[in-house]
Amino acid sequence: MASIIKRKKNYSVVYNYVDENGETKQKWETWHTHKEALKRKAEIENQQHTGTFLPPSNQTITEFLYDFVSLYGEKKWGVSMYDSQTALIANYINPIIGDMEVQAVTPRAVDGYIQTLQKTKSVSTKTRKAVTTYVSDKTIEKIIKLLRCAFKQAVRWEIIARNPFDNVILPKTEYAKRDIWTADMIRLALDKCTDSKLYVAMNLSFACSLRMGEILGLTWENVHISDEDIAADNAYVYIDKELTRASKRAIETLGEKDIYYIFTPLMPNTSTRIILKKPKTDSSIRKVWLPKTLAYILREWKKSQDELKGFLGDEYQDFDLVVALPNGRPCEDRIILKEFAKLREDAGLPKVVFHSLRHSSTTYKLKLNHGDLKATQGDTGHAEIDMITSIYAHILDEDRKVNAQKFETAFYAKPDLRNVRPPEEPAKSEPATLDLESLVEQLQKSPELASALAALIAAQARQSDPKNRISKTQNFLSKFLKSVRVQLANIHHAAYKNLPVTEVKLPGEGGTKKRCKPRKKACSGAFWRPREDLNLRPHA
Repeated sequence: MASIIKRKKNYSVVYNYVDENGETKQKWETWHTHKEALKRKAEIENQQHTGTFLPPSNQTITEFLYDFVSLYGEKKWGVSMYDSQTALIANYINPIIGDMEVQAVTPRAVDGYIQTLQKTKSVSTKTRKAVTTYVSDKTIEKIIKLLRCAFKQAVRWEIIARNPFDNVILPKTEYAKRDIWTADMIRLALDKCTDSKLYVAMNLSFACSLRMGEILGLTWENVHISDEDIAADNAYVYIDKELTRASKRAIETLGEKDIYYIFTPLMPNTSTRIILKKPKTDSSIRKVWLPKTLAYILREWKKSQDELKGFLGDEYQDFDLVVALPNGRPCEDRIILKEFAKLREDAGLPKVVFHSLRHSSTTYKLKLNHGDLKATQGDTGHAEIDMITSIYAHILDEDRKVNAQKFETAFYAKPDLRNVRPPEEPAKSEPATLDLESLVEQLQKSPELASALAALIAAQARQSDPKNRISKTQNFLSKFLKSVRVQLANIHHAAYKNLPVTEVKLPGEGGTKKRCKPRKKACSGAFWRPREDLNLRPHA
């Protein structure tokens, strides 16, 4: 249970808890208002009742991250990851929020930390010079990803109840578009290349989509270029290790896990070592088939290397590396990068990095295999196929020009294209309409036809059912004949209108009455019949 004690203008929530060592301790939490104290008291009592109460801890972020690296990082990380993650902690986490208590970190505090990082200058080390003046958005994303993983373990270890780094709004990372060389540019660069190591490395990067570390860590035992293999189009290289430089501290901390070989340094007092280790992901371990030309290039390179080995004798340190220094020692990436930059300037080619050859390789393989992502992924060794479509595949201007040329040939090159029309649909038959004027004219010419039509209507009326339900045919005929009667009545009216007025002597009356028009009842029958004494037929 918890209680509230007023201390001057503040209120303290007092409760007991059992720490991690099993000892009972008392905790005082101070709040400014009585309402806040009541809320905290109810929260503590509810958590104690449900068994979700976490005892307070004064552990700082620095102390917590030390435990995190010892208990989690050493078990999950490789040497390269260990070096990069510990560098982020030492350069950008501990100096800024290292003294903050873990339980005091809130989502609001995380947002403030991100703003502070954006104003923090990048740190340069002895082996790596800062590229940007301030911490880049990409580096901030890596820092938050590391802290999210660390505080997830804090929730698991029941130090905190919620992870404050979940749902963090990160600065929008704008990935710079990596320029690549076209096929003609790569061919020109290879023609201008005079360094044999660089020549072999460029061919392996472009034709096999290999990373720099995979090229430098390739050994001859994994290169299959016999006559039988080349003749059967089965020449290939097997990638199962890579060359990199790791700190001596990481190697000693993690042991030789996933490390195949540690090269003896030329200077024993250095803090780093060159190592051959397992690739970064399991999908990076793969077989990549070689074009025949590249297989013959590797055979010539192997022949010249054996000649140099025989010339130097014992001075040659044979580590079975494909790309090696003249004395057989491993060739680091800085040597290849330096030679590549020199070649790029001498050939007058656009400024790209060596890794862009891997991008060019991915792009051209997708072009050659008509977008077969799985086959391309098998060569590049990506764990996720989205990396190919979102980052590595580039839209080439020459391909876009080909699209325009194909459009010209398929569309605009046909002079009669404008006369092409889609096939017309068959005309739908419309219901027949009745011409009343022509029918009236026929009825005027033939009174017998009118009489027959009247008889037909009367017969239809007699055949109607007892419930007086009228069929659609009867309804149509009824409406039609009604309109015919109106037309004939108008004709009848017009005929009488033109007759001369005559005096008619009325029986039983003393006077006469002028009459020339029929009575209204004259048209009230079922059908009007023309009088026989009147000639209503039109003159011939």
